[in-house]
Amino acid sequence: MVIAGGGTAGWMTAAALARVLGPRLTITLVESSEIGIVGVGEATIPAIREFNKLVKLDEDEFLRQTQGTFKLAIEFVDWWEKGHSYMHTFGPVGRDLAYIPFHHYWLRDQPASGSLWDYSVNWRAAKDARFARMEQVPNTPLAGLTWAFHFDASLYAAYLSRLAQKMGVRRIDAKIAGVLQAPDGDVRALKLEDGRELAADFFIDCTGFRGVLIEQALKTGYEDWSHWLPCDRAMAVPSARTGPLLPYTRSTALEAGWQWRIPLQHRTGNGHVYCSAHTSDERARELLLANLDSQPLADPRPIRFTTGKRKLLWNRNVVCMGLASGFLEPLESTSIHLIQVTIQRLILLFPHQGDSETRRLEFNRAAASEYEYIRDFIILHYYANNRVGEPFWDACRSMSIPDSLAHKIELFRETAGIFATNDDLFRLPSWLQVMWGQGVRPRGTHPFVEAVAPQDREGYLRDLRGLIAQAAQQLPDHGDFISRHCQSS
Repeated sequence: MVIAGGGTAGWMTAAALARVLGPRLTITLVESSEIGIVGVGEATIPAIREFNKLVKLDEDEFLRQTQGTFKLAIEFVDWWEKGHSYMHTFGPVGRDLAYIPFHHYWLRDQPASGSLWDYSVNWRAAKDARFARMEQVPNTPLAGLTWAFHFDASLYAAYLSRLAQKMGVRRIDAKIAGVLQAPDGDVRALKLEDGRELAADFFIDCTGFRGVLIEQALKTGYEDWSHWLPCDRAMAVPSARTGPLLPYTRSTALEAGWQWRIPLQHRTGNGHVYCSAHTSDERARELLLANLDSQPLADPRPIRFTTGKRKLLWNRNVVCMGLASGFLEPLESTSIHLIQVTIQRLILLFPHQGDSETRRLEFNRAAASEYEYIRDFIILHYYANNRVGEPFWDACRSMSIPDSLAHKIELFRETAGIFATNDDLFRLPSWLQVMWGQGVRPRGTHPFVEAVAPQDREGYLRDLRGLIAQAAQQLPDHGDFISRHCQSS
């Protein structure tokens, strides 16, 4: 196998395949130290913990090596309307009762049942900047904290590079000059600038937006989703670290897009994602710098993209990873997850004997479904807004949306029902928090809720709120936890 390109995608792939397939697979990764990586992905979702376990990373050491912090949620500021904020937290919200999802009980007794987020231990801890590895609320059946990470993506790639090379992955520092194809159309070898040829049975394309193998050579094609996700540019800039060290990402809606804020140990990551049809690069830069919490450490770096996905993520004997496979803006921190799940899918369907056609069809079906569900979840943030009178947000609110998303929204409005499928990365608590946070309101609840007496419902909800608040209050400060266990030297 030859992996074309390094960065987060290339080295995640190399480390995972070397760990799982070991000496049965000869892996060569070619990257050029002269070519930079986009590397803006610094926030993740909890599934990254499973990848780190797969490649046997110690969590504290991983955070030291990557200047990382913990992440419990994403805060959305001014998304529904100016002055309003909510969180999309990880983990459960409340606790289901008698086969009926928790939120039906909560909705039935609104407003007396309080805020939806009073029932999330992640929210309580995030707002108070607290963290510990509490996997269960003590002396209760309630789940504890669910966490992911913020980290420096370039440091993560370098960390995995060292790990992969120790496991036998060969690294070649060179530029790719061309792609050589066999008569049947498969990729035969990569031609390097120094004249060498790297032949292989199978190739992984991690060459970023260019898609040197998957697109330039194989002409796979691209599904453009910019009519649903119109932001097409970003500017990224690091700024000085500020306190307190918050365990959540912040996304603030601006006049023609949004700005991210990601706290790391050594700095803060910032960026402005925006739509060039509704604002200029100069205005986007101005807004980004005006909304920083601390002094910028560099000049803003521009990035251009088209939201969408490659028509096939596995074409012939090439699988594409990372930006080579598509781009869904980083609003819900799914970029690194999409690398991870593509690696996982490749491991499960790996063409050990070359019998790849049926496997390739299943791989591409599952990949397409996952991309489409994530696409719909991100569109929801834009579509369900109440920022009336602002051209960009008015256009988002009035656009036609995919039938799959329209069905989800109407089902929630009509019945308060949320039904995630197996291919949907985001489960009921995620859809619930963003629907409610973006102002989508149901007209009723499940009638079985009435089978529980009002005083019993009230007691159940009161007890849940109390247990969650108490558990969160007992957690240590997030910054203190980092300094004690995960501080980089």
